[in-house]
Amino acid sequence: MSRANQIKRVLISVTDKSGVVEFAKKLAQFDVEFLSTGGTATRLRESGLAVTDVSDYTGFPEMMDGRLKTLHPKIHGGLLSLRDNEEHMNAAKEHGIGAIDMIVINLYQFEDTVAKEGCALEDAIENIDIGGPAMLRAAAKNHRFVSVVTDPADYPIIIKEMKERGGKIAEETNFGLAVKTFQLTARYDAAISNYLGTITPEGKKGDFPGTITMQFAKAQDLRYGENPHQKAVFYRERDTTLSAIPNARQLQGKELSYNNIMDGDAAWSMVSDFTEPAAIVMKHSNPCGAATSDSGIKDAYIKAMATDPLSAFGGIVSFNRPVDRETAEEMAKTFLEVIIAPSFDKEALEILATKKNLRVLEITADRKAGDADLDFRRVVGGLLVQGRDLGVDDVKKAEVVTKRAPTEDEYQALQFAWNVVKGVKSNAIVFATKEQLVGVGAGQMSRVDSVKIAQLKANLPTKGTVLASDAFFPFRDNVDMAAKAGVTAIIQPGGSIRDKESIEAADEHGIAMIFTGKRHFKH
Repeated sequence: MSRANQIKRVLISVTDKSGVVEFAKKLAQFDVEFLSTGGTATRLRESGLAVTDVSDYTGFPEMMDGRLKTLHPKIHGGLLSLRDNEEHMNAAKEHGIGAIDMIVINLYQFEDTVAKEGCALEDAIENIDIGGPAMLRAAAKNHRFVSVVTDPADYPIIIKEMKERGGKIAEETNFGLAVKTFQLTARYDAAISNYLGTITPEGKKGDFPGTITMQFAKAQDLRYGENPHQKAVFYRERDTTLSAIPNARQLQGKELSYNNIMDGDAAWSMVSDFTEPAAIVMKHSNPCGAATSDSGIKDAYIKAMATDPLSAFGGIVSFNRPVDRETAEEMAKTFLEVIIAPSFDKEALEILATKKNLRVLEITADRKAGDADLDFRRVVGGLLVQGRDLGVDDVKKAEVVTKRAPTEDEYQALQFAWNVVKGVKSNAIVFATKEQLVGVGAGQMSRVDSVKIAQLKANLPTKGTVLASDAFFPFRDNVDMAAKAGVTAIIQPGGSIRDKESIEAADEHGIAMIFTGKRHFKH
């Protein structure tokens, strides 16, 4: 059996008081002595527990609005002393320093404070915890002899072990708690640094800090990365409320692969931009099918699959509405890797369960505008950071640059096409109707090649479609080719030195063209 430490004295000082009274009462069964501060001490006394105030224990009063209460040698000596070091123990005895065997601490809620709209710098500063992190780090450093409890979720684990070991905690358990503690203090310091780093000398909030520190928690090991020879692991952000792949609930199927996660993220991001019932079919982070339908998601799915049924084989499908039995029956006809939706009917799950390897993910559809609003991309030796390309542009606010304005039906088709092209790798071109993707040209080195490929890949008629381009046309040949394909309206950002030539070409062909003044590159 591993070495274990007897818990005799416990210091409790928590901001998050959920479950702390129940935890303390169970600790009291092991005849421990309690030290505490402020509101935590009051809460414990009201529950009938005997508690010594830290100020009474140290003989030094709490002062300066609580800024000074635990920063005292009797506290830190009790946490840092090595119990198997004779010199340490003699010094502790000489100065009346008793050992503290466990601390139960969580920190001032700095992150929650600064997340509030209109948070003043003064409020942020007052929510920077000093004594808490100092005690946590001291106790975690001395984890051979001190248990550090920072998470209410660990309370039952601690009590269970103490019952099994007669009031003791194993050194291995203390080590795990110490690692968790240093992860907490690292995240806490990072949040403070990242926030204060955006404050200008005038006290105004800027966009990006001078340095940036991030922390992600390991979600799962992956069999491999993009290719079998690459090792890989998946980490998630701390915010478990984000409407995103890391917070998905997997209802069935094999573990997600690296490529599943990449494609699933792209699929969910795209379908989340639609307010109408929508279905997206994703392959290698590009849509090979997309559709909306007022008749429901089954119809949307059928139309999305019709875009490019060959490429859809082995793809990822995402919906922005619950999946019902009829839609599940339709999907069961095709080999798919992953299905993502806000929820699934019981009958739908029973049908999908016949495909045992099919991964089925449930993700909340409530995406807020500020969710994960920074986008990170690693390069060798550096990190690119930008605001995410979130939200939907209203195409009716775009500038009509041709003699003919789009019709109402064309505007609806342009809106659909513009929503889709944002999720296609640059250079991106899409042909579409008002509720169905018809052809996609993605990731080409020249825009005219993307137009050619979009027409070539079209499984449906291109006559009467609209065209969306994620960036401006450098030459009129794009418009000429679109006209030959039967395109009646075009949406693009504009901004080329040859815009006039493209506009003239559109007028010659009777094509309506609008400029958004905003591009949507996706590399």
